[in-house]
Amino acid sequence: MDVFRAYTYTTAAWLSLQSLPLIAGPSMIVTLLLDETRPASPIELYFARCFGFSLLTIAVLTMMLTGSIPLTAGIRESVSTEDDDPKAPYAVPTLMVTSVFHTTCAFYAYTWYVSGGSGIFAVGVAGYSTIAAIGLWCMLFGSSNGRISRRNGADKRTAGFPFKNSEAAKKHNKGL
Repeated sequence: MDVFRAYTYTTAAWLSLQSLPLIAGPSMIVTLLLDETRPASPIELYFARCFGFSLLTIAVLTMMLTGSIPLTAGIRESVSTEDDDPKAPYAVPTLMVTSVFHTTCAFYAYTWYVSGGSGIFAVGVAGYSTIAAIGLWCMLFGSSNGRISRRNGADKRTAGFPFKNSEAAKKHNKGL
């Protein structure tokens, strides 16, 4: 499994994990957030469930727009993150948007952790920061077009300075 697929599945799993308590038990979540003990109002239940459904929708959209869920009937070659890939044309923009989302949520959870000191915010910071770091790695290294030589299989962007690329020379000499 490549890193981009791992990022996509991790994003969907993390958002789904957060949405399930909001959908299944919104009154419990609202009661945990209140300082005084009172039953949750209907508007609080409504907003908790809507937020849960929104997180679940973002998780499904992430899977669909990155090509992790094939939208065609036939199964062909694996989905890549290339810009010219017709099966996942929105993979890189979705990667960027979700990475910014995870970074923003990590920062928000961090500010709450620093001001309040609750341990659950530390879990949020750890989860969002990890996923945001993987997304940043994918944006930097996973979405660029590699220039692999068909003749010797070496990456054309590498240089021989200050060290010689002996592996590429071995492959090149085998082909001759």
